[in-house]
Amino acid sequence: MDNLRGAAIMVLAMLGFAIEDALIKLLSGALPVGQIIGLLGIGGATVFAVLCRVQRQSLWQANFLARPVLLRNLAELLGTLGFVTALALIPLSTASAILQAAPLLVTLGAAVFFREPVGWRRWGAILVGFGGVLMIIRPGTDGFDWLSLFAVLGVLGLAVRDLATRRVTFAISSMQLSFLAFLTLIPASVILLTFGGVAPVMPNGLQSGLLGAAVLIGAISYFAITYAMRIGDIGFVTPFRYSRMIFALIIAMALFGENPDALTLIGAAIIVASGLYTLWREQVLKSQASA
Repeated sequence: MDNLRGAAIMVLAMLGFAIEDALIKLLSGALPVGQIIGLLGIGGATVFAVLCRVQRQSLWQANFLARPVLLRNLAELLGTLGFVTALALIPLSTASAILQAAPLLVTLGAAVFFREPVGWRRWGAILVGFGGVLMIIRPGTDGFDWLSLFAVLGVLGLAVRDLATRRVTFAISSMQLSFLAFLTLIPASVILLTFGGVAPVMPNGLQSGLLGAAVLIGAISYFAITYAMRIGDIGFVTPFRYSRMIFALIIAMALFGENPDALTLIGAAIIVASGLYTLWREQVLKSQASA
């Protein structure tokens, strides 16, 4: 019963993130990308600062300057910059499809940098998944759009963030890490706006409402993921993360009139299938090791 509840909450969290992505894409037509990142940083940092204080957690500790924390913040910055820029410049369905490759990159990074054992089956799944990414990007063909590389940058950043998180001491809570990550976006936004030569735009009432909704939905979705992973088995709940792709496709077609072509859909299906197989294989190996 707990697994089913966890799965349901995970699906709702993925719906929330898909809605957040759509709100950011709507805002990107009126506000500079650097400003959107800065406003998300202010909103997110405020939310998690309040939550930290409610739970009597400090907003500054000396170990916030530890190398894994700094690397995580930098990766979060690059990932957010890449993915928000991708949402602004390429179809939502394309950006969301490429994003699904993040778990494969995490598995690859864990094998390369942490020497975690990865057998030939999972190596094969990783290669097949990256083949799906290439089907979506299509480098060297007439269908190649170099702007899709921003989504690739987003995936790389988010994967490094997840890898760095594994090396962060447990003395720093998830709330504190989230606060720091959002806080990092604020000075980065100032740098982007300054050197990008783009002046900030005063958001109107509708845009302010969309931004507030994006921050609130993102925070709620974050909590939902945390709760889902705690009440259900990780191996059962985690695969439901891929429901985000389904929600993104529905929103992209209904709200933005997108019509992904066959190669994009096939590539997305390959990425998701590879990720699911990798997760399944990992659970099989854990079960064998504990038997």
